[in-house]
Parts: sequence; structure tokens; C-alpha cells
Amino acid sequence: MSHLSSEYETRTMRPTIAMALATLLATLPLAGCGSSATKTVSVSSSASPGTSSTPAGTASADHKSPSPTASTAQGSSSPPTRTATAPAFTNQPSSAEGLSQALAVVRAHGYTATHTSDYHPDQTLRVLVATRTGSNDGYAQQAFFFIGGRYIGTDTSTPSAGVEVVGQGDTEVTLAYRLYRPDDPLCCARGGQARVRFQLNNGHLVALDPIPPVSSSTGGSRQ
Repeated sequence: MSHLSSEYETRTMRPTIAMALATLLATLPLAGCGSSATKTVSVSSSASPGTSSTPAGTASADHKSPSPTASTAQGSSSPPTRTATAPAFTNQPSSAEGLSQALAVVRAHGYTATHTSDYHPDQTLRVLVATRTGSNDGYAQQAFFFIGGRYIGTDTSTPSAGVEVVGQGDTEVTLAYRLYRPDDPLCCARGGQARVRFQLNNGHLVALDPIPPVSSSTGGSRQ
């Protein structure tokens, strides 16, 4: 009877043990999968771009170590220094040199400049009215023209009794000629003035208005 009871218990426990083993075996793969999932997440986290961005940001900050503010301050302070000193060193010497050369040209032609203030070094077309050197009456006058510092000629081929500068621009000069009637003495011109504009045209000096004749028996002349 006891033998039958033991056999009965053995048969009854086998399914239970088998079931427990099956449950255990089923659990083990799941645990492995969970472990691998954990590893995968860990690897993904270590390769995160956010982790690598920190060194790059640090390197970028180190690269910009020279302060841009200091550089900007230096750049902003330089132009005022240049603009403050440039006119003093470029305009004044060239002005004096240009005028001295022009006066030398006038003297070489036997004339003496009447008013050096007529010479404007900041203009393209420049002029000096001069009187023949040694002239007793001072009525032999001509206008000497320059482009920059280069002499280009006079207003007329023969001098006039009286001529003066009455207007100037960068490329234009207006001269006023004293006009004489046929019977006027040299000291006393009664014909008024004739204004003539001289202008640069493609590098050549052109009179835009009629130049009075050097003498006339009927109308005004510049003697």
C-alpha cells in the first residue's frame, strides 16, 4: 500500500517540477534580454552628442581667448588718429610746395605775382595774376594757369592793362578785364569790365566768353 502511495506521489510531483523548470527556463532569457537592453541604453547614452559638445564648446572658448572688445576698441580709436593727423601732413606741405613752384614759373617768364591768395591749391584749375617785372606803370598783366602743379599757359598771348580774378571753382576761373574806350588814357579806363570764364575741357583751357581785343578804334579794348 505504501509502495503504491509513493509511486502516486512521484507521478503527481513530476508535472509540478517540470512546470517549475519550464518557468525558470522562460525567465532566464527574459532577464538576459533585460540586461542587454540596459547595456544598449548605456552605450547609447555614452555616445550622446551632448557629451561630445562640452569639449568642443570649451575649445571654442579657448580659441576666442583674445577679447573681441579690446580689438574693437583699438579699431575704433585708430581712424580718429589718422583723420586728425592726415590733413596736417598732406595738405599744408603740398599747398606751400605748389604755390612756390607756381611763383617760380611766373618769375621765369619775367612776371611777378600780384596776389598769391588767388592761387587755390585745393582746386584742379589754379591761377595767378602777375605783372611784368620791372614795369614802371604796372599795367602789363597776364593770368598764369596751372592744372594741379603743372603750368599750362596764360590767358592771352599779349598782356592786358588790367585783369583780376573775380570768381573761381574747381575747374573754372572767371577773369575781369578793364576796358578802355578809344580815347581813354592808360590811367583812366572808362569802358567798364568784360568778364571771361576760363574752363578746363579735356585737359585744355577754353574761354567760354569772348576775350576783349588788345586794342580797338571803335569799342572797348584791354589796351
